[in-house]
Amino acid sequence: MPRLSLPGYPHHVILRGNNRQLIFKDNNDRQTLLELLVGHCQNQQVDLHAFVLMDNHLHLLVTPQADMALSRMMQHLGRDYVRYFNTKHTRTGTLWEGRFRSSLIQTERYLLACMVYMDLNPVRAGMVAQALDHAWSSHAHYVGARQDNWLVAHDVYWALGNTPFAREKAYAELVQSGIEENKKQALTSSVMGGWALGEDTFTQNLQPLSKRRVSKSKAGRPFKTSE
Repeated sequence: MPRLSLPGYPHHVILRGNNRQLIFKDNNDRQTLLELLVGHCQNQQVDLHAFVLMDNHLHLLVTPQADMALSRMMQHLGRDYVRYFNTKHTRTGTLWEGRFRSSLIQTERYLLACMVYMDLNPVRAGMVAQALDHAWSSHAHYVGARQDNWLVAHDVYWALGNTPFAREKAYAELVQSGIEENKKQALTSSVMGGWALGEDTFTQNLQPLSKRRVSKSKAGRPFKTSE
């Protein structure tokens, strides 16, 4: 099935290691991937809003600004990182579990939820006790503990407050509150299935922009998170 990707809309992206193998063996690997990610996002006109690097996969929240920008960025990232990883660790062959997975999401309803979902991924995995303990995510930037000037804060984040402190405090409280189970399940199932995620009016308005179905249910009907 063709990938659903449209410029100007936020996309939740997952890239996994083949057979759940580690894609990072040390922090130099993580830093290298992050540098490649930032460079390719800038070169391919993709706004990078948020990220989290796990041990055997990664999550991104991005907005492509041109047709095919997301696919081109991910192709360059995947190719260049595998070349680096194989050379450094004296290995050959694939590193990734097929192509990346992605879901186009409704900004107002799911963008902040997706950021919280990503920030809490290391906590759910038992890697850290709280989101701020994981150095390899954008969480520290959005709560004011680190400055990653290459991140592109989305308008809905800016709307959290009139000052940097107000925004950082409001976002930290969102993460502390956690994410509702239905939204967590919806974010997971949509990105794994490649479907758009949003209310029925959102998917109805989105459908004319794509040649493929945008939701798992019949076009124009509400997205069912239980499927």
